[in-house]
Amino acid sequence: MTTSFPPGFRWGVATSAFQIEGAIRSDGRGPSIWDTFAAVPGAIAGGDTGEPAADHYHRWRADLALLGDLGVDSYRFSVSWPRIQPDGRRAERRGLDFYRRLVEALREQEIEPFLTLYHWDLPQALEDDGGWRSRDTASRFADYAALVHEELGDVVDHWTTLNEPYPCAVAGYGEGRHAPGAREGHGALAAAHHLLLGHGLAVRAMRSQALPRHQFGIVLNQSPAIPVTDSAADAAAAARQDTLLRRQFTDPLFGGRYAPGLAAMFDGVSDFSFRHDGDLQTIAAPLDYLGVNYYYRLHVADAPHREPDPAQRTVTDIGVDTTRLPDVPRTGMGWPVEPEGLIEALVGLHNRYPGLPPMYVTENGCVYADRSDLADYERISFLSEHIEAARTAAAAGVDLRGYFCWSLLDNFEWAHGYQHRFGLVHVDYATQQRTPRASYRWYRDFIAAQR
Repeated sequence: MTTSFPPGFRWGVATSAFQIEGAIRSDGRGPSIWDTFAAVPGAIAGGDTGEPAADHYHRWRADLALLGDLGVDSYRFSVSWPRIQPDGRRAERRGLDFYRRLVEALREQEIEPFLTLYHWDLPQALEDDGGWRSRDTASRFADYAALVHEELGDVVDHWTTLNEPYPCAVAGYGEGRHAPGAREGHGALAAAHHLLLGHGLAVRAMRSQALPRHQFGIVLNQSPAIPVTDSAADAAAAARQDTLLRRQFTDPLFGGRYAPGLAAMFDGVSDFSFRHDGDLQTIAAPLDYLGVNYYYRLHVADAPHREPDPAQRTVTDIGVDTTRLPDVPRTGMGWPVEPEGLIEALVGLHNRYPGLPPMYVTENGCVYADRSDLADYERISFLSEHIEAARTAAAAGVDLRGYFCWSLLDNFEWAHGYQHRFGLVHVDYATQQRTPRASYRWYRDFIAAQR
């Protein structure tokens, strides 16, 4: 592997609060939409819930020791909104104090904290009032962001508003696969808009009280859509998929416009009345960085709509077929392994949006069948190939500042429960014993070789 990266390139790992913390009823934490969703029979594989996850809330010191041994210089994590504001409004001091202890310990180890404010765990009280369908939730998010920033701004410099608004809106409010489990058209599109509006309002609120060194960004999942043939129909289908998954978010954020064609795709589903004058300017406020989460490409073919009547379609019925996977290796989740897709995602963003802020690869990782000896050579190969793809993108002119592997620990993998393991460190959920895999040692040695 070519090992040259730009000076100051950051190496890290990533986690999220709901996926690792557990302790869902401890120290005043309120219920989140994922707690409610996990209680629905059949919603989560195996009937799993967020308790105990990796019990990070009680074992964070041991987990930070793993970070130190790994040799990373950066750690991306999220704070739990219902741990900080149990009802989405009232501050809980015990939650804020937990994250201060965590961040101060990171600083003691000279590990840079990259704090994400929202990684999908909306307080259930706000969902009861409409959730992300409601414009008020965007305002509540800005208040929450300002609170956390005021409390931790002396020890945190990198602030991410949202992680992956696409699954929040589409999987959560359109497909019903994620919390809150809704299957709507207008509601999902409104949620996508209000997530972006909340992002913009939060950046404005935090910048008003920021120190000069503070940096603000957002994290988006990027799965480039590739037509399976060179036919015009398949190309059009791939463009529709790209609009729904990527341009619905990147065009308002970095292009200063709503995605062309989005409204026409859902004629009869939504009147887009949730867009107000001035929203676009709020959403498009300048950022200091963009986080890119990449796992796989989508291979798209044209397909009939499930509902011929546009008024009966949901936001997911856009006339595409994404089941035609290429003849390439796949992960244990069936995802195609295509490192070139990471190059395409990074270079494509760089070329599409002049003036795009610097980027980080904020999530990249894989799942394979767990081996008893933890010699996960497939994961090592996956990471090696994708890190090389990141280097290639940087060499092509992308202002890439860092790479974060997903994930430090095995964790609660959303609707899949605990059946899939992304961790560099194996977690025995019965005993909570941590055992580094071979990929942990490989990543540690690789990072050391960059210095």
